[in-house]
Amino acid sequence: MDLRLRLADLADVPRLAPVMDAAIGELQRDVLTPEQIQSSRTIMGIDTALITDGTYFVVEWGPDVAGCGGWSRRATLYGNDSTPGRDAALLDPARDPARVRAMYTHPAFARRGVGRMVLDACEAAARAEGFTALELMGTMAGRPLYEAAGFVVVEELEDARGGAPVPLVRMRKQLAPEGG
Repeated sequence: MDLRLRLADLADVPRLAPVMDAAIGELQRDVLTPEQIQSSRTIMGIDTALITDGTYFVVEWGPDVAGCGGWSRRATLYGNDSTPGRDAALLDPARDPARVRAMYTHPAFARRGVGRMVLDACEAAARAEGFTALELMGTMAGRPLYEAAGFVVVEELEDARGGAPVPLVRMRKQLAPEGG
C-alpha cells in the first residue's frame, strides 16, 4: 500500500469529516454502546486550529483519505471546534508535553500503519520544537495503538458532555532525544 503523509489545509476539511465520522461510528462499535458513540460525536471531531497551526496531517492512499491526526503546542488536550473549555494558551516545551490530537483512521485502512505513520510524524515535529514529552486523550479503540507506540496511562476518566459517559484514557510518552 502506498500511503502518503502531508500537512492538511483548510480545503481538506470536507474530506476529513466523513473519515472522522466513520472512525467514530465503526471502530468504536466493539467497545462503546450506541449511545456512547453518539456522545463521542459531540466531544470529538475536527479542530481547525490544528490545521491553521500547521500541525495536522492527512494520510492519503491515491485519492482516498486513509486517516488524519496531528499534534499541538496549545493547551487543549482534545475536542472539536465547538467543544467547551478549549484553551489556546501556548505550552512551554521545557515544562509541558505537546498534545497529540484528533487521530482518526478510516475503517477501510485500520491496522495498516496509518495511525503509526501519523504518530511518528507528530513525535518528530514536536521533538523538533523542543518538546520532550507527548500527551493525548485516547479512546478505548485507540488505546492499543498508543500503548504499542510507548504511551502509558496517566488517568482513566469519562466525558459525559455529549450525553452518555464516554470512557477515555489520558496517556503520556517521554520522547527520546533527537537522534536517540
